[in-house]
Amino acid sequence: MSGSASAIVTAFRHAAADLRPFCRVPGGGLAREAVDAERSVTVSHWRRLSAEEVAQLTEQGCLCDNWSRIQVVDGFSAERVRDVHFSGDVKLGKFDGQVSFFGGVRKPTGLHRVTIHNCIIGDNVYIGHARSYIANYIIENDAVIDNIDLLAVEGECPFGNGKAVSVVNEAGGREIPIYDRLSAHTGYILAFYRHRPAAIARLKEMIHDYAVSVTSSMGRIGRRARITNCGILKNVRIGPAAVIEGANRLENGSVNSSTEDPVYIGPGVYAEDFIIASGARITDGTILCDCFVGQGTVLAKEYSAEHSVFFANCGGFHGEASSIFAGPYTVTHHKSTLLIAGLFSFVNAGSGTNQSNHHYKLGPVHQGVVERGCKTGSDSYMLWPAKVGAFTVVMGRHYRNADTSDLPFSYLIEHDDQSVLAPGVNLRSVGTVRDARKWPQRDRRKDSKKLDHINFKLLSPFTIQKMINGRDLLGKLKETSGPTSDYFTYHSVKILSAALERGIVLYQTGIDKYLGNCLIKRLEGRRLRSLEELRAALRPETDIGRGTWIDVAGMFAPQEAVEQLLDDIESGRIDTLDQLEARFASIHASYSIYEWAWAADVIARQTGKAVDQFDADDVIRLTTRWIRAVLDLDHQLCADARKEFAPTAQIGFGLDGGTDARLSDFEAVRGSFDGDGFVAEIEKHIAAKTALADDLLRRIEPLRSPL
Repeated sequence: MSGSASAIVTAFRHAAADLRPFCRVPGGGLAREAVDAERSVTVSHWRRLSAEEVAQLTEQGCLCDNWSRIQVVDGFSAERVRDVHFSGDVKLGKFDGQVSFFGGVRKPTGLHRVTIHNCIIGDNVYIGHARSYIANYIIENDAVIDNIDLLAVEGECPFGNGKAVSVVNEAGGREIPIYDRLSAHTGYILAFYRHRPAAIARLKEMIHDYAVSVTSSMGRIGRRARITNCGILKNVRIGPAAVIEGANRLENGSVNSSTEDPVYIGPGVYAEDFIIASGARITDGTILCDCFVGQGTVLAKEYSAEHSVFFANCGGFHGEASSIFAGPYTVTHHKSTLLIAGLFSFVNAGSGTNQSNHHYKLGPVHQGVVERGCKTGSDSYMLWPAKVGAFTVVMGRHYRNADTSDLPFSYLIEHDDQSVLAPGVNLRSVGTVRDARKWPQRDRRKDSKKLDHINFKLLSPFTIQKMINGRDLLGKLKETSGPTSDYFTYHSVKILSAALERGIVLYQTGIDKYLGNCLIKRLEGRRLRSLEELRAALRPETDIGRGTWIDVAGMFAPQEAVEQLLDDIESGRIDTLDQLEARFASIHASYSIYEWAWAADVIARQTGKAVDQFDADDVIRLTTRWIRAVLDLDHQLCADARKEFAPTAQIGFGLDGGTDARLSDFEAVRGSFDGDGFVAEIEKHIAAKTALADDLLRRIEPLRSPL
C-alpha cells in the first residue's frame, strides 16, 4: 500500500474511532453499520486512477489539481462520475447499483455535478447537484445526497456534544452539557442536584471527556442515509438510515439515527447546536437552538425551542419552548402555547398555556415545577416560582406562588382571582386513568438501546407518599382552623371545607388501593401452607426504598439509591458514562423490590405491626380494605364516564331532527355508555380484582387460628 493510501486509511480509522459513540451497541464495540463502513474502505485494495480513467473522467467534465491524490477500489466505474471537481485526498468506492427516489424514479449510483474535497465515499453512494461543495466527510455505503447547497466540516468539531444548555433557569445555574447518550435521568441530576457540586463537577468532566473523544475534523454520513433538497449543513454528523429532506440549515449537531429507528428531518427545519436521538421526527419549519431532542420525540408545525431538552416521546406543535426540561411525554399541540423555565413530565399543555418567570427585578431568574401527569386548560397561566402536584389539572390564571406538591391528583382552578384547590378529585377522573393507560401504548421508540428508563405506573411510592402527606396535611388544616371554617388556606391556595373533607376520603381510598395492590402482587400465585411461609413471603428483600421516593424524570427511585449513586460518582467508583447508565438501569430494574420495601414499611406504620409478623387475619383485613377501595374508585370512574353520554354531551348532534335523531346521531358517532370500550375495561377490572381478592382470601383462610 502506498504511503498516501496508508495515510488515508489511518485517517479513516481515526475517524471511525471518533464515531464509535455515535453507533455504540450494548456490550461495547461498533454497530454493524460502522463495522461495514470500515471494512468497505480498509479491506479493499486501494489504488490510484489509471491514465485511461483519468482521461475518461476529464472527458466527462471532471477536474482535479492532482489526480494522484484520488484513490479508488477495484471495480470502480469511471463512467458513473461526471462533472465533479476533486480536491484534497479523496477515496471512492465502486458504483454499480441504482437508487430509488420518490415517485418510482431510479437513478444509477455515482457522483454528478458536485465539488468533493477531502472525502471518503463508500460503495454505491449517490451524490448529485451540490451547489457549493462537500468537504471533509466520510460517506458510508448506499448513502444518498442530492440537490443540496453545502455539506462541510471546518476544523475540529464535537458535533454538538458538550454544548451547555441553560434549562429551567434562563439566567443560568442549571446548565446541562448535552451529548449523544444523554438520558432524562442524567439530565435531571445535572440540572437539579446543584447542591452536590462535587458530583456535578465529576459528571461534567465525564461528558467533557466524551465530547473530546468524538471531536473530529471529519464528519460522517451513515449507511443508507438520505439527504435531499436541503440548504446548508455545517459540522453535522448524521447516523445510519436518517432521512433529511428540505431542511433549511443544520449546524453543529449530531443526528443519532439508527437502522432500527431512523431519524426524520423535514422541510424548513433550522437547527443549531443540537443533539437528536434515534426515532425523532422534526419537520414543518421547526426551529431549534441549543437543544437536545430525545428518542421518539416529534417537533413539527413551526414549533420553536431554545435552550431546552426534550426526552422520550415528547411532542411539540405550533407553540414554543424556552429553557425547559421536558421529561418524557411532555406534549403541547397548540399555537400561542409557551412553556418556559420549568420542569415538565407527562404533561399535556392546553392552547394558550403560559407562564411568567420575570418579575422585572433581577431578571428571568424564577422557575416552576409541574410534576408528572398534569394538564393545563386553555389560556391557563402560572406565575413562577410555583410547584404543581402530580396529576393535577390547572385551569384559569394563577398569580400567586403556590406549592401543591403534597396535594396530588387535584384540580387547581381560578375563581374570583383566587387559586382554588380541590384535592384528590382527579383520582376519580376517567381522563387520569386514560392517560396512564395510553402512555405505554404511545411509546414510539424502536431502538433496542433506550436512553430513558420510564415507569408508567399511576400509583407508586412517589405518588402515594404524597397522598399520605396530603391526607395528614388536610387533617391538620381542619384541626387548626376548626371544623366550622368555610375554607382553608394553604400555600396561597384556597380549599373549600367540603373539598377538604372529600380530599381526605379520596386520598385514603387511593392509599388503601395501592397498599392492597402491593400485598396482592406480593402473594399472587404463592402456595402458603403455613403462617411461617406467609411471613417469609411478606418479608422485604432489602431496606432500600423505605424512605422518600423521587421521580427522576420518568423513573421512580428511592432517594437513598440516588444519593448512593451520587456518592459513588464523587468517590470515583462511578467514573464513566457507561457505569452511570448501568446504575440507572439497575435502579429501574429493582423497582419492584424497592417498592415492596416501601409499602411494607408504610403498612407496618399504619397497622403497628411488621409485615413479617402478620397473621392471616391481618392479611384478610388489608385485602378487604383493598377490594373496597378498588370497587369504590372504579364505580366513581364509571360515574365520571357516564357524564360523557349525558344529554348535555349530545348538544350539537342530530342537527336537523328531533330528540330521536339526536340520540341516534350521537350513538352513531360516539357510541353508547354500555358499549363504550373504556367502560368495558373498568367492568373487566372490577371482575378481575374481585377474583384476585377471592383467591387470596381462599388461600389465606386455612391459616387462620381456630377460635
